[in-house]
Amino acid sequence: MKQWKLLSWALAFALALTPVLGAAAETVVELPRNETLYFAGQQWGSVKGWNPLSSDNNNAMALANSGGGSRIIMFETLYMYNMLDGSMTPLLADGDYVWNEDQTEMTVKLKAAAKWSDGTPVTAEDVAYSFDTYVKVGNGLGTGYAPYIDRIEVVDPSTFIIKAKLTEEGKATNPLMLLVFLGDAYIAQKAWIQKVEERTGGDPTAMKLDPGDDVVWSGPYTKYYTDDQRVILVRDDNYWGQDASMWGKLPVPKYLAHAMFADNNAGQVAFAAGQVDVCQQFISNVQDLWLKENLPISTYIPEAPYGICVNMPTAWYNLSKPGLDNVAVRKAIAMAVDYDMIIANAMTNQSPTFEQVPRSLMNPTPGEQAMYDHEAVKDLQWAGNDIEGAKKLLDDAGIVDTDGDGIREYNGQKLSFNACAPNGWTDWMAAMEIVAAAGANIGIEITTLYPEWSVYQTVVTAASQDQYDIFMMWTDSATPAQPWGRMRMLMSSEFNGVEGNWSGNWGHFKNDRLDELVKLIPTVQDRDELVKLYTEAVEIYLTEVPSFSLMYRPDKFHAVNESVWTNYPEEGDGRNIPPLDLTDGYSIAALYDLELVNP
Repeated sequence: MKQWKLLSWALAFALALTPVLGAAAETVVELPRNETLYFAGQQWGSVKGWNPLSSDNNNAMALANSGGGSRIIMFETLYMYNMLDGSMTPLLADGDYVWNEDQTEMTVKLKAAAKWSDGTPVTAEDVAYSFDTYVKVGNGLGTGYAPYIDRIEVVDPSTFIIKAKLTEEGKATNPLMLLVFLGDAYIAQKAWIQKVEERTGGDPTAMKLDPGDDVVWSGPYTKYYTDDQRVILVRDDNYWGQDASMWGKLPVPKYLAHAMFADNNAGQVAFAAGQVDVCQQFISNVQDLWLKENLPISTYIPEAPYGICVNMPTAWYNLSKPGLDNVAVRKAIAMAVDYDMIIANAMTNQSPTFEQVPRSLMNPTPGEQAMYDHEAVKDLQWAGNDIEGAKKLLDDAGIVDTDGDGIREYNGQKLSFNACAPNGWTDWMAAMEIVAAAGANIGIEITTLYPEWSVYQTVVTAASQDQYDIFMMWTDSATPAQPWGRMRMLMSSEFNGVEGNWSGNWGHFKNDRLDELVKLIPTVQDRDELVKLYTEAVEIYLTEVPSFSLMYRPDKFHAVNESVWTNYPEEGDGRNIPPLDLTDGYSIAALYDLELVNP
């Protein structure tokens, strides 16, 4: 029966492609199941482009930067970050990076075997020109690293030096960010960038809007086919990484394919039927798939929470919205939310509770939890569902219902907001419903709104926006710069007014002391002093409440169906491959280990 379902879906997938005209469509229809790895939960909506200079490709299968390990199946980084042990494995780089004595300069060499898809070598000029261009066009990588990297100096074709920006005292402003850059920033080809410059007249906006259809890549896969229903990448069998200095072979699947599912439920149905192999989406009660339905499905960890929780999906306030510019309103909403209900229902217990891990700027991992004084902020923390406390807070602030309609007023206006999450992201949508219910319990009208991701991400990352009042986004996960990076992401004003801002502080919070801490903490080496400074940052966050985390969750949900492929990474298997869906950072190593269930 299972085999019949698999074949029927493969036929349906092929038929869905038949309206496409020409030989390319015929080639796509013939995708062999035993050479194709299918994904869910990575790509939502049609691909806009393939341009590594852009921050708006809506092309998550090929272009997804992350300090915790960027997606490197088409475009590559210098190193591959591994959140399991904090290691950096060389990719384009050759061997370890080398700091100078005072950590103001980092020397990196490139592998001689590293090549672009056109056969030319990856050079230090490519690295330097990539960084300079990112800064010029002001994309996420440019705005994210310009405050910390002064320049990249070419020593010879295979050697370069990353020079840190310095404080007045001559110290690096933030050595941590140079480390993050290594596993986050894509290296683009200088010659291709120059083509884009030529056809756009060097205009930064036009360069970012260029679709990049002629892009040159260095990774193991490249674009093959895409429309409004699917995106398919094909293995580059000339990929340089089969050299003995890197993987020594090609990744096993020839094709990586992703259908545009309408929502999580549609993706889950396909996953359970064996139509999807790797699922990066939240699945309610995921354990039921193997315990009750007897399906060949598993997660990285066999028991709850089934993944490594390092992220904190957060409800951000639009601080320019009247009413949300008042801290009493912000904290009252946050106090009233029933987080236990979110974790039990929306997350089906795939997260620790805020009683178990009280809220701060830190994720639940022991290393981060040790970085602040828990007792010092205990009175500022809240576990949720404190309806009476929230009401008292509003009453004491004089924010009351004066006309008897059940909705409080602020400066003569009813407190009425929307709460937004991307359509189809069912765990986030369920969380927003619980936020809306909390508002109703304390006299604040909150209605839910679920735009498509293609629209949602454009609004949230704009320099300013007035469409969404309370909206969900993620936080930094495990990176070489935590918990500093998450503090910065949640509150640093350096991102305010930045168009195409994927770096953080989407509510446009501003606090002068917090900005001082963002600059100060990376320069401090003494652990006791670091704990003191991080505790101060937590105090600011819990007092001002510019946003509030709703749950803890893995960086990526990672569930696999072994109907077709097997030998996926699992906790304790000795391979040290993180559960990041075989595409991000060092998790790409799993693509080289996959085996067919029926060869």
